[in-house]
Amino acid sequence: MESGGDIQIKELTKRASGHAFEVILSPSTPDTKGEFPLSPLKKKETSLDEIKRKLEAAEERRKSHEAEVLKHLAEKREHEKEVIQKAIEENCNFSKMAQEKLNQKMEANKENRTARMAALNEKFKEKDKKLEEVKKNKETMKEREN
Repeated sequence: MESGGDIQIKELTKRASGHAFEVILSPSTPDTKGEFPLSPLKKKETSLDEIKRKLEAAEERRKSHEAEVLKHLAEKREHEKEVIQKAIEENCNFSKMAQEKLNQKMEANKENRTARMAALNEKFKEKDKKLEEVKKNKETMKEREN
């Protein structure tokens, strides 16, 4: 087993595929300083003016964000109003079209009924004429027989 500074290398049994090694890192000593300090860096003292500026900037960001949210909500409300208005218009148009179709159908039914009634009246007049003609013929035949 070899030792070199912080690293120990121990050779394991040889294998057919090659050599195998186990590398052991020694634990660091408490007096050794690492690259990173354990305590955080000291911040410089902030002055009252800097604190006020930061507070004002935060307040400005908050107001800006609030204005943006209000603007977004106003746009959303406007869009909702437009959608509702469009739905009302479409509903009115649909109602008007349905009423017009109904009126057209009723008018067509009325015209058809009137035409059928006129045809039936004409047919009945024809039958009445034939009936009168038959009656006259019957009367004339009775007169001839007498």
